[in-house]
Amino acid sequence: MSSLISMGQKAKEASYELGVASPGQKNEALTFMAEELIKAKEEIIKANEIDRQNAIKKGITDALLDRLSLDDSRIEAMAQGLLDIVKLQDPVGEVTNMWQMPNGLQIGQKRVPIGVLGIIYESRPNVTSDAAGLCLKSGNAVILRGASDAINSNKAVAKALVAGIKRSGLPQECVQLLEDTSRETAREMMRLNDYIDVLIPRGGAGLIKSVVQNATVPVIETGTGNCHIFVDETADLEMAKAIVLNAKVQRPGVCNAAEKLLVHESIANEFLPTIVKALRENGVEVRGCDKAQAIVDDIKVIEEPEWHQEYLDLIIAVKVVKDVDEAIKHINKYNTGHSESIVTESYKNSQKFLQRVDAAAVYVNASTRFTDGGEFGFGGEIGISTQKLHARGPMGLKELTTSKYIIFGDGQIR
Repeated sequence: MSSLISMGQKAKEASYELGVASPGQKNEALTFMAEELIKAKEEIIKANEIDRQNAIKKGITDALLDRLSLDDSRIEAMAQGLLDIVKLQDPVGEVTNMWQMPNGLQIGQKRVPIGVLGIIYESRPNVTSDAAGLCLKSGNAVILRGASDAINSNKAVAKALVAGIKRSGLPQECVQLLEDTSRETAREMMRLNDYIDVLIPRGGAGLIKSVVQNATVPVIETGTGNCHIFVDETADLEMAKAIVLNAKVQRPGVCNAAEKLLVHESIANEFLPTIVKALRENGVEVRGCDKAQAIVDDIKVIEEPEWHQEYLDLIIAVKVVKDVDEAIKHINKYNTGHSESIVTESYKNSQKFLQRVDAAAVYVNASTRFTDGGEFGFGGEIGISTQKLHARGPMGLKELTTSKYIIFGDGQIR
């Protein structure tokens, strides 16, 4: 028997007990998990430094190194994330619908845990804590498989989380970290249908494509973020500048960062020099279409395939468009279904953008950086789903449940 099958068996058994645990039991476990993270801060930071140094030797970009890095404040934020989940209403057991049939049967729908989740993710050790907390609160056991780049950090974080679960009396196997980060074991995990109910990949396009192509376990795709901001002809340009800078510069290595900027042609001559100057002052390389190049010097003209690209770096591409319709058409052709924003003072344009842009999150006059479970009030997230089945957008507790029918009779036969 492989170690992964053994983990799957233990997770399945743990899921039965966790699935009927009371909200109080789960909240106590989450509280203990948060406490153990704080206790283990020094150990976690030491482990993370090993991962950081290995990544630096490999020539990792600054943006991706930022995703990997942990410090006191980030570990405290992870612990606070678990405590925030404690405050959230437990969705398990909620009866969402109930009706009576002419034959007297009462039929209802009730929220229940999915069972066992498998999560495959890249070099973001905070995901280990976020995913464990959300899965536990929603009554799901989880098998976590992080990237080799973050293995030491993930082991230290998982050790602390499991210590908290053990203190609560819930089965410690409800959160397990797969320490073998080989591709072969990852593929085995993707085919563990007997034990894993749903697989959630969280990372870049390559990871997600690999999981979708290789998995036999059902997959919820979490998306890459080729996110756009469209500044229309009525926009408050100071607001637009602030939104663009925040969306591109604050954390360029995350999926809700802006990668493309569309500007209405009637304001391009005024706005583009200002925003390009501000972006460059923040270390951003600006690329774009031939119209943008004609307005601002040193903009590199890009080829058509690059409009599909998610940079995850201090790079942005600019396109000048004639109107909101061209902007919407461009976005729907090249986006990844993640987050899109319009900066406008026009109610008509805002409504057209909201209605016609096909994405999980569509904004008016706000940064795409808000597409996040914590910012949406979910207390964290498993990932941001860019598909349209079951869950779309930031996946919180409700998205980690399914439903079953409950039927009450008094002797009816068919």
